[in-house]
Amino acid sequence: MTLLRPLLGIVGSTALYYLMRHFGVSVYAALVVGAVVSLVPACVSLLRGSRPSGLEAFFTVLLFASFAIALLPGDERFLLAKDSLVTGGIGFWFLASLWWADRPLAYQFAKPMVEGRLGWVGDWERRWREDETFRRMWRTSSTLWAAGTLLDAVARVVMAYTLPADVVPGLNLAMYVATAVVLNVVTTVVYVRAGAIRGRRRARVTSRA
Repeated sequence: MTLLRPLLGIVGSTALYYLMRHFGVSVYAALVVGAVVSLVPACVSLLRGSRPSGLEAFFTVLLFASFAIALLPGDERFLLAKDSLVTGGIGFWFLASLWWADRPLAYQFAKPMVEGRLGWVGDWERRWREDETFRRMWRTSSTLWAAGTLLDAVARVVMAYTLPADVVPGLNLAMYVATAVVLNVVTTVVYVRAGAIRGRRRARVTSRA
C-alpha cells in the first residue's frame, strides 16, 4: 500500500492554487481547479486497474469528497472551508465506528499495516475477543482521533472565515500534517501503555495460549 498518489493530489492542488494566484486567477477559480487536479493521480491509478485499500483508499475517498464539495454552490469562503467538512466527516466516522462497526476505525486502519510488525504484538483478532485492555485501547484511540479531527474541522472553519484567503490553503495543508502527527504521537502513548507495542515495559497485552 502506498499513500504517494493521494498525498501528491493534496500537495499538488495546494501548489497549483498558489501558482494560479500568482498569475492573477481568482481565489474561487483557483480552488475549483485545484480540487479537480487533486484527483488526477487517483484517477490515473483507478484507470490502470489499481484498487486502493486501507489508508490509501481512505485518502482517495477524501479527495473525491473534497472535489464534490467544491462543486456545491457557495462563495470563496465556503470553498476555503470545504476541508472542514471532510475532516469533520472523518471525526464522525471514527465516532460511529465505536457503536455501529464490529471494530473501531483505528483498529481497522492499523491492523493491515502493523499487526505483528514494527514492534507490535500479533494475533489481534484473538486478543480482541479475549482481552478487555486491548479492546479498550482501540476504543480510546478511535475516540481521540474523533475528537482531534472534529477540533481540526472547527479550526478550519475559523481560519476560512477570519484569515486572508491566500493564507488558508497553505494552512489547511499544514493542518493535515500537524493533526496527523499530534494524534499519532498521542495514540502511540496509549498503545505503549496498553502493551500493544513492545518496549522497555513488559507487554500487558500478552498471549494467553
